[in-house]
Amino acid sequence: MTTIHEVAQAAGVSISTVSYALSGKRPISEKTRRRIEEAAQSLGYQPDAGARMLAGRRTHIFALTEPLRADTHAPTHMAFVLATAVAARRRGYDILLLTDEQTSEGMNRVTASNLVDAILVLDVAPDDERAAIARTMRTPTIFIGIPDDAQGLTCVDLDFEAAGSIAVDRLADAGHERITLLGQTEVAYRKSNFPRRLLHGVEDRALERCVAVDWVTTGTAATDVAAVREAAASALDHGHRAFIVHAVDDVHEALLSVLAERELRVGHDVSIVSAAASFDTSTLSAPIDTIPLIPQQSCELAVELAVRHLEDGPSSTGIHLLPPEYRTAGSVAPPG
Repeated sequence: MTTIHEVAQAAGVSISTVSYALSGKRPISEKTRRRIEEAAQSLGYQPDAGARMLAGRRTHIFALTEPLRADTHAPTHMAFVLATAVAARRRGYDILLLTDEQTSEGMNRVTASNLVDAILVLDVAPDDERAAIARTMRTPTIFIGIPDDAQGLTCVDLDFEAAGSIAVDRLADAGHERITLLGQTEVAYRKSNFPRRLLHGVEDRALERCVAVDWVTTGTAATDVAAVREAAASALDHGHRAFIVHAVDDVHEALLSVLAERELRVGHDVSIVSAAASFDTSTLSAPIDTIPLIPQQSCELAVELAVRHLEDGPSSTGIHLLPPEYRTAGSVAPPG
């Protein structure tokens, strides 16, 4: 790796002069500055982040604010972190991960220090405090998720409302008049906005289609497999044969195990649609129709919008919804 000493030697100046020229901390003659920059470029020298910040240049770092709470489902969240990091790296940016549960602290910290070129926001809450901060800062901020008040923000996400609507339509079209929705944990509906958006999509379309919906949360702070099994058994005991599952893989397997114990066949005796699944449903013990939530899609678009803002200047804010895709696996059938 080229050092500042080598740049100084190639340019015929002192190390301090190189530092001043690249940081902009002190005035340097245009001729000297050019000679230093040419030497740095020819040697492949990259000044540290602090020098680039002082010179008003990019740090080529994006902050990714992702609060890690006791209820966080790590595999799901890390899938989004990885997808964001890959998308950023492809465009020449690194990721600084901010995991403060008090999300505003990390966001304010990197903004005040000019450490990052843009901020990406994950796990968006209904009344997310980061929304108010984003409206007041100059650092480009892209939300991967949508708070209740998205005024003045740039947001990217799957159209969860549409995903809920599509799931209801498939089951209603098959002739089901009652649906059980196995949803997220109780805390997820308080602290994250995407579960509520899918729930609203399900409830609104069910009302339009004259379909009854029984909504069941899957535990408290963590998925409670026993609670899932009890909810599934109760629904089956009441003759319900249609399920929408908006939850992690453990919830899907708990439902499938109850069906297997009762010798009920998916796609024949019982209908299931997995809505907004962020994991590989092909690993489940039975094929299930799926409306996938693909982290790469929303994260790629978020990074693209951040880079576009930096290269082309501020663009209009707004919500960018990704249309859901329905993948058929033969798990929906008319009620017996």
